[in-house]
Amino acid sequence: LPHIDHRNRGMRTRLGCLSHKSDSYNDFTAILPDKPNWALKRLSTEEATRWADSFDVLLSHKYGLAAFRAFLKTEFSEENLEFWLACEDFKKTRSAAKVASKAQRIFEEFIDVQAPREVNIDFQTRELTRRNMQEPSLSCFDQAQGKVHSLMEKDSYPRFLRSKIYTDLL
Repeated sequence: LPHIDHRNRGMRTRLGCLSHKSDSYNDFTAILPDKPNWALKRLSTEEATRWADSFDVLLSHKYGLAAFRAFLKTEFSEENLEFWLACEDFKKTRSAAKVASKAQRIFEEFIDVQAPREVNIDFQTRELTRRNMQEPSLSCFDQAQGKVHSLMEKDSYPRFLRSKIYTDLL
């Protein structure tokens, strides 16, 4: 299985380059997996253009997600996307025994006041989420996740569509 590790290392390297680039980064193809040029051209026109259709289309595409994450890093607000993704993963938890511990980790990392990657939500949503933590369920972050999704959709997403990271793909 050394070939699998080599490919994973290559993708980590390509994705890692985005964390060191600013909004002026103009070679997004460096993070894409090795594909023929026609596939890259198809991605950079058809797929990238579709990302402007809706925020959810962007989030559902792995390269759209990578590009949006890179953009959020330039704005120092990637915690919003990371929280949203953590909630999506949390909702897939099938072990009742793991729900409480996963919920606690998400709460401590993103919701609690002074959390290391605290998301910007209003007091009422933070308190409702805190109360939900008394009996954690797969829906305990729904309101907070909805607020963060809405914030990204109304605020970050339009700026992303005007960013050099995105326009260079078109």
